[in-house]
Amino acid sequence: MPIQYYIALAACLFCIGVTGVLTRRNAIIIFMCIELMLNAVNLLLVAFSKMNISAGLNKAVVAGAGTDAQLFVFFIMVVAAAEVSVGLAIIVMMYRNIHSVDINFLNRLKN
Repeated sequence: MPIQYYIALAACLFCIGVTGVLTRRNAIIIFMCIELMLNAVNLLLVAFSKMNISAGLNKAVVAGAGTDAQLFVFFIMVVAAAEVSVGLAIIVMMYRNIHSVDINFLNRLKN
């Protein structure tokens, strides 16, 4: 499969995520859109890694080529898991206190 398909899919996923973050007011949906953007980046990293490996095999270069991108993917997954655990804890506490997950309520914290 050509790399252009992966790039187009990742761009679509990233745009959907950005649109969701900018237009929605529900904190849980915003988190899901952030995860969508992170997964779009992961898809691109894996696709470029696969392309790098296949290019390396043709030239009979080094075994293990493309592991850098896979390490970045694991790093992004760890950051996403940490973000979800902290973010969901904040949302649960917000829901317990104000019985809503609307982020417009957070504007009241300014005063």
